[in-house]
Amino acid sequence: MLVVAAAALLLESIFGYPGWLFRLLRHPVVAIGALVALLDRRLNRETLPQGRRRLNGVLAIVLIAGVPACLAGLLQRAAVHWLPAPLAILVLATAASTLLASRSLHVHVAAVATALACGGVPAGREAVSHIVGRDPASLDGPAVVRAAMESLAENFADGVVAPLFWCAVLGLPGIVAYKAINTADSMIGHLTPRHRAFGWAAARLDDLVNLPASRLAALWIALAAGRRVLCAARIVRRDAGRHRSPNAGWPEAAMAGAIGIKLAGPRTYGAITVHDAWLGDGTIEAGIADLHRALRLYRHACAIQGVMLLLAVWW
Repeated sequence: MLVVAAAALLLESIFGYPGWLFRLLRHPVVAIGALVALLDRRLNRETLPQGRRRLNGVLAIVLIAGVPACLAGLLQRAAVHWLPAPLAILVLATAASTLLASRSLHVHVAAVATALACGGVPAGREAVSHIVGRDPASLDGPAVVRAAMESLAENFADGVVAPLFWCAVLGLPGIVAYKAINTADSMIGHLTPRHRAFGWAAARLDDLVNLPASRLAALWIALAAGRRVLCAARIVRRDAGRHRSPNAGWPEAAMAGAIGIKLAGPRTYGAITVHDAWLGDGTIEAGIADLHRALRLYRHACAIQGVMLLLAVWW
């Protein structure tokens, strides 16, 4: 499955997810999201007691991850048994590549830099609103840049490294199950009154499956930092555990140390202010040049990950 993971990364880096294919077939995550929404409506009725809603949430995440993974397993078995090996690898890698986001993540974060340069803070707020959940109206220019950097680091872990990790370990069923869990967490894994009980299992499982990838993402970012590799490693060791997420703090701390910018800190989600600790020793006055440095670091981290995959295939 290492060969499939490496080929999927190459295909997605070159082609991304073509717009014409999205218009024709939509995206696999759209179907997963529809399943999550259906189970949320059916199994998370407000008239049910909290204990029952938590148990229903466990059942829901089993179905959300299990059904797509079983379908992917059937596709993988059919490809391996009925197609020549090179064609089977191409089919499986093409399917897996639709669940990676290395190219699209770069495009969306680069759009924030372009918007800030061309349209100032208002345009930057609009661009960053597509990749972060916080209230963009509360962000000044440096905060827009920091938000984009944090999204770049966190989504490198859960949009690129984690899917590839589970693809390399478990093949197409692994990457499909991971994306299903990750999608469920983004939709129902919130501490809102409606999802506090029902989304508990999705949130905890998402934390678990992202644990190895968050550490790997921090490692790739630190290695990509060049002369600041030791600084990045020091900030990860000191600050990764300060983040409210058990996983997001690792790549964000690595990014903070590599660029020399403080990340995380207090932020606003709607009417709620979250008082997170700062990660890193640098300034909070991030600029467009820093965001371009972060994008260059991201490209290098992706390249390092690709080389490691190729070495694993060769070995």
